[in-house]
Amino acid sequence: MKRKLIAAIGVAVMVAGVAACGSDDKGSDKAAAPKEITVWLAVDAQKNWPELVKQADDAFTAAHKGVKIHHEYYEWTAKNQKLDAVLATKKVPDVVEMGNTETLGYLVKGAFAPIDKSKFENSGDWLDALEGSVTYNGKTYGVPYYAGARVGTWRKDVAKAAGVTKAPATWAELTDALDKIQKKNGDKFSAWYQPSRDWYTALAFVKDAGGDVAKEDGGKWTASLSDPKSIEGLKTWKGVLDKYFHGDKNKDESDRYIVYGQGKSALIYGASWEGGAAADPKTDKTGTLKDNLETFALPGPNGDLLPNFIGGSDLVIPAKSAAQDLAADWINAFTDSAAQKVLISKGNLPNAKSLLAPLKDDPATAASARANENTWFVPTAPGWLQVEKKQILQNMLNDIAVGKASIEDATKSADEQINAVINAG
Repeated sequence: MKRKLIAAIGVAVMVAGVAACGSDDKGSDKAAAPKEITVWLAVDAQKNWPELVKQADDAFTAAHKGVKIHHEYYEWTAKNQKLDAVLATKKVPDVVEMGNTETLGYLVKGAFAPIDKSKFENSGDWLDALEGSVTYNGKTYGVPYYAGARVGTWRKDVAKAAGVTKAPATWAELTDALDKIQKKNGDKFSAWYQPSRDWYTALAFVKDAGGDVAKEDGGKWTASLSDPKSIEGLKTWKGVLDKYFHGDKNKDESDRYIVYGQGKSALIYGASWEGGAAADPKTDKTGTLKDNLETFALPGPNGDLLPNFIGGSDLVIPAKSAAQDLAADWINAFTDSAAQKVLISKGNLPNAKSLLAPLKDDPATAASARANENTWFVPTAPGWLQVEKKQILQNMLNDIAVGKASIEDATKSADEQINAVINAG
């Protein structure tokens, strides 16, 4: 999937159009039944799978004669500012596409309507991380639309030159291969280019070890990075950086694909589009990456795949919508199994685990499909966005990576900072 899921790094995004539909007096018994709905989608749907939009529209209008559908499309970098403005009025869209990491902030504010999960196809089998992104205080507030994945991408030529002939399936195989690659190429080369401030990867190691960034008990969240299991995961993560990453340890992952294209590293772990972006002739300084990259689901230290924080999109219904039932019916038509087949054919991953199975047999999708068998999401706590805004995790990881603080001291400080904001709505 080529689109960057910039929502995964917590960057606020905004809208390209303001649409309205429905009646302003939804609560009135005399209000007429809505005769139209308005759907806001990212331009990906308009450009890449317009046939799916038509398919959903046709199914919807067949069931709701005379109801019109208005579509508004937006760029990811132009949505939330206008959405915020529209949500402050009585005239709102009825369906809105949200990046999965954007949704939580709106759920805390009560901006979206709860839905009956049982009315949506495959809802009993949604990917864990996507379901987590639409769940708050035990209620469901949206429907997963489609997913991306984080995968390992490495250079076959570098691996082969070091005597490694196949992608690793276990942690032992991975570290053995990286040891050989690092020894072959010297300490100015990164066998694994892994920026320290990439908290999605660091927390994957925490999750793999059985730890977590925070835990909920009785409605209250408490930071848990300094718990023994979390520290165990961070020690493994720190070992990777110390042994295989020989770049700038103050960097984040935003330009990882560009650095990878410079040819000074063998492996990256990131969004599935990053390898392709590195191999683009405008980025590839080696001139060899296009036909020389291999992706695989990254194994974890504890005998399974490394838990995968996935990007993706959700479809939600604003709480002020006067056509919530109609909106739900359109969403169901746009996300059912037939719709997921269209999305898969366009290079996306489906919203349900059962739909991943056929993709594991296709070399083009096998790595991403396998990676999304084991997924995770951030704590759905009212103050989580403050944790991201303050960059508590990034700063903690940076301090650990450069030796400014021990893992024990850095996690204790991070827990104190997280606890100060995580329960504040």
